This record gives sequence, C-alpha cells and structure tokens, in this order.
Amino acid sequence: MIFEKYLPYYRRNLQIALPVMLSQAGQVMVQQADNMMVGYVGTTELAAASFANSVFMLSMILGMGFTFGLTPLVGHAFATGNNRKSGTLFRNAIVVNITTGFILTIIMFLISFLMDRMSQPEQVVALAIPYYRIQVVSFLPFILFYTFKQYSEGIGNTKIAMYITLSANVINIALNYILIFGKFGAPELGLNGAGFSTLIARILMPILFIIAFSKITKLRRHLIFLKKAIIEKEVIRQLFHMGWPIGLQMTLEVAAFAISGIMIGWLGEVPLAANQIAMGISSISFMIITGIGSGTTIRISHQYSKREFSAVKNATYASLHLVWVFMTSTAIIFLLFRSYIPSLYSLNPEVIDLAAQLLIMAAIFQLVDGSQVIFLSALRGLADVKKAMVYAFISYIVINLPVGYFFAFTLELGAIGIWIGIICGLTTAAILFYSRFKHQINHLSE
Repeated sequence: MIFEKYLPYYRRNLQIALPVMLSQAGQVMVQQADNMMVGYVGTTELAAASFANSVFMLSMILGMGFTFGLTPLVGHAFATGNNRKSGTLFRNAIVVNITTGFILTIIMFLISFLMDRMSQPEQVVALAIPYYRIQVVSFLPFILFYTFKQYSEGIGNTKIAMYITLSANVINIALNYILIFGKFGAPELGLNGAGFSTLIARILMPILFIIAFSKITKLRRHLIFLKKAIIEKEVIRQLFHMGWPIGLQMTLEVAAFAISGIMIGWLGEVPLAANQIAMGISSISFMIITGIGSGTTIRISHQYSKREFSAVKNATYASLHLVWVFMTSTAIIFLLFRSYIPSLYSLNPEVIDLAAQLLIMAAIFQLVDGSQVIFLSALRGLADVKKAMVYAFISYIVINLPVGYFFAFTLELGAIGIWIGIICGLTTAAILFYSRFKHQINHLSE
C-alpha cells in the first residue's frame, strides 16, 4: 500500500499534535461564541468586533509568532539531553518576550488613536475603539502564557497547554454570557463585555501555567533549570534570530487578512459583518491544522537534531496527508451548510447571503491553506525561517493585496474580489514553501 510507510508517522504525529489541535479548536470556539453573542446584539457590534480584531491581530500575531522561535530551539536542546541549554532558553525567553510584549502593548495603544482615520463607518469605530483597548490590556499575560506554552511543547509536553486553554475557554464563554447580556445582576456591557471576558481568561492562563510547573513533578525540574540559568547575550541573539523571522512571517499573513478586512470595511457595514462571520468560520479549520503544524515542528526539530533526515521527510508528508483529509472535509461542510452557518451569527438576511458566498471562497482555499501550514511548520523544525519570511512577503503583500484590490474595486466584485486575492496569496505561499522544503530535504539527503 502506497501510504503504508507513513502509518507509524500518522500515529506519532497525531499523538503529539492532538492536544495542540484541541487547544487551538478551543480558542477558536471561544471566538465563535464571541461572534455569535455579539452578532445577536447587533450588526454594528459584529462589524466593530471585526474591525477591532483586524487591527489587534497584527501586533498580537507578531508577538505570538516571536514566541514560536522558542519551540525548535528547546526541541533541539531537549532531544540531545542538554538540560542546561533548555533552562537558559526558558529564562531568557521570558525576559525577551515580556520586554517585546510591553513595547508592542504601547504601540497598540497608540494605534487606537488612529482608528478613526481608517475610513470605517463612524458608528463602527465608536464601538470598536474601547473594545480594542481592552484587548490591548490582555496582550502581556497572553504573551507570558505563550512563552510557557512554546517551552512545554518544545520538551514534547503538549497536553498541559491544552488543559489550561480549555479551562480558560469555559470561563471565557461563561463570562461572555454574563457580561455581554447582563445576566445574574452583572451590567449589560455588550461588545465590551466580550472584551472583559477575554481579558480575565488571558490573565488566568499564565497563572495556571505557573501553578502547573510548580506542582507537577515532571515539570517542576524545568523550574530548577530555569532558576539556575542566567541571562546570556548569545541566547538572546538565538531567540531573536529564530523568533523575529517567524513573527514577521506570521504578521505578514495576518496583515494581508487584516488589510483585506479594512478594505471590506470600505464597502460598508454589511460586508464587514459578513466577512467577520466567514473569516471566523474559516479560522476554525485553520487553527486546528496549525495544531498539526505545531506537532510537525516539534517532531521535525527532534528528528533533525538526531540527523534522522528520512524521518523528517516522512513525518512532514504524513502531516500533509492528515491535513488534506481534514481540509477536504471542512471544504465539503462549508459548501453544504454555507447558508445555514451564517444564520447562527446574524439575523440580517443581507449579511447571511453574503457570508454564504464568502464560505464558498473559503472552501476553495482549504487544501492550499493546509499545505502551506505544514511545509512552513516543517521549515521551522529545520530552523530554516528567513526564506519563509521573504516568501510570505511575496505571497501576502505582493500577490494577495493587489489582486484583491483589483478584483474588489476595479472589477467591482466587492468582498468576493478581496477573497479572490486571499486565494491567490495562499496558493503562492503553498508553492513557495513546498519548493523550499524540497530543496532543504534534497540538500540534507546528499
């Protein structure tokens, strides 16, 4: 059987990726709960959430992506039994990530004073700004959580982050219901209630991680490595060398989606709300496959450290097969239920109709989106991140945005045209990341 040699890799990849997938799925479900509850408050509120999240995600992904550089570095140290190196990376990463997070928090807050100059509907901006500022406050604890998460995944422990994320998600959804609609004597805060719920959950997440590292025996020894470690310039250089290309690559991708969302806002309130629904739905599949991608990075980093290059190749293609099966299923679901799903988020027939059309576009890019995630994740495991940043710029800025603008405004296809640009950008990224991975594998196999 043609896939027989991959069977052990399917099992191993899923074993390490499944907790990350569940964790990512949990985060997306919270976002969808936010959208559903906010959507029932009103179309303007849903559009405001879309606008605020588009702006916030740029800096959030940059900071989050920067922490991703810790995983392959820790993975290499852990695979070779270098506990001192692991502890040093952990301590330095906490210092560097918190410092970076603080700087980004200041920048994000200053951006809030420019949001009324982004050509969005006035009533949307009025609701978006206070919600956005609440999100900004939640950024630092979120970055601290991700530092712990990426370290624990680097040592092969993906379950603890899953438990913490799912626990925080339950709290978040419950608080959404209470604070958005003013239940159990709480004030009715509407969109801001969703913001405060997220803030509380994100503060709890790093606290739970610290408790876990203090109480769980297998994790406690890593705190010992952390306490013994010192701040080293060379380690900080390694973290920046690995983290910034990943952060910038992820930011370029999100920037394309964020700017696309802003351009859709030029079309009016209804397209903006419809885009929030369709983008939120498509993010479910994306976030789940990033779980497979994270598992791929961990597996590749361990095998690459041991110079098991054949296993690197097989593990990558095994993850690709898993993603193709999953994304084919989601594409079918998007097509079959494209009219029903948006009705869960909005009562406005215009919003529902346009969101249904955008879900057709989302179905089209499922396979290429999954492919680019896996090949990019494999490159991170190989510590090959600089080329990916260049390819991301070509795909998402040079291709995605101009093509989307051309189809949306020159050919007057509206929101559909913006999504055509997204499809072109993702397809370009998948081709470029695959070509780079193939080149690296051929080079290692020589």
